[in-house]
Amino acid sequence: MLLVPRPNAPREPRLVRAALALAFALLGHGVMLVALLFLSHLQLDTPPLKRTKPLDRPVAFRPLSASQFEKNRGRDAPALASRTVKDRPEQKKPEPKVPEKAPGQVVDVAPGNGESSPDAKFAAETNNTVKKETRAKEQTAFYRNAMPRRTSTTPSEATGTDPVEQAVVSGNNGIGQDDRPLREAPSAAALELPEQQARSELALKMPSVGGAGPLVAPRSELPAIAGNSKRLLLQPGQPGTDGEGSQGRVGSEGRVNLLPSPSVLDAISGAAANDHLLDVEEGDGTFLNTREWKYASFFNRVKQSVGQHWNPNAQLRLRDPSLQIYGGRDRQTLLQVTLTADGRLKDAWVEKSSGLDFLDLEAIQAFERAQPFPNPPAGLLASDQLVRFQFGFYLEMSGRPGLRLFRAQD
Repeated sequence: MLLVPRPNAPREPRLVRAALALAFALLGHGVMLVALLFLSHLQLDTPPLKRTKPLDRPVAFRPLSASQFEKNRGRDAPALASRTVKDRPEQKKPEPKVPEKAPGQVVDVAPGNGESSPDAKFAAETNNTVKKETRAKEQTAFYRNAMPRRTSTTPSEATGTDPVEQAVVSGNNGIGQDDRPLREAPSAAALELPEQQARSELALKMPSVGGAGPLVAPRSELPAIAGNSKRLLLQPGQPGTDGEGSQGRVGSEGRVNLLPSPSVLDAISGAAANDHLLDVEEGDGTFLNTREWKYASFFNRVKQSVGQHWNPNAQLRLRDPSLQIYGGRDRQTLLQVTLTADGRLKDAWVEKSSGLDFLDLEAIQAFERAQPFPNPPAGLLASDQLVRFQFGFYLEMSGRPGLRLFRAQD
């Protein structure tokens, strides 16, 4: 504070004012000092806060035994060890899913009589009991319905694509009832010749030395003919016919014949399946003691599809046309097959070789060409959602291939 005295003011009042100003200044400073002391006293009672930087350290987990865990919690370890296994709660482990096994070799046969046989060694879609087991003499892989024997008596002449589109060459718009082709009735035999007069032969000698030559050309002799017409018409008729026409069969010419061929009829009607039936005598048909298995239909579908894509004879003809090299004994290939849940081939490897690598490869490729196999039953899936089974290919060197299918024995 700066006090400036007035020049004309008396001396005593100026001293009083200076003293008062000094007193007020000291009082103000004292108040400020007391306030600072009070605030410093409050800060001394409270510990100062220190900011620490977090440290990045790795954390390691260490497993503890039951005794160490109880010791850390303040319990007695020997008392814990005295507890028996019976006092502890039992924890059941989930059992792995095991697919159902087939009660025997899976075969494809006609529906049985429903009677179960105790000594049946074959698994099928239905139960069946027979007095004597036999297998059909003629078996084929190209079938749709399994029957004891081939039901079509007409031999198949088709070699591939079925010849069903054949034009009808007869018919008369539905009015004919004759099995013979449509044709008109032949007319009576007729012979019409024009009249001809006799003509003598004319032979002229050509000049040897230059000249114009004769004006009339040489001609041959013709006899006289008493004709009956002014034109030449030869109509001998149709020998060997009865002289009648035909209206043809019912239908129109050019229509397509939709009747199936014998090969299609044979596939629809059925035949004996080509199962490899070991130790079963040959007979008029396939009659077996079977036990019903609910998954037999799936394996029969697999066998039908694979059988239509398996062609071992073609591989043999390429390498041994006369069967003088690899002939002489039957061949059998056993595969271990793994399918996915949607029926696709995941893996196939040879468990037992036939002795010929190209036949083993043909068996694997038959599965590759035949996949997928739709709708695998859930009961055949293992814990990893895969279907595993064994599949056998049996080739008789007599030229009649056979297939054998059975479940793997775990």
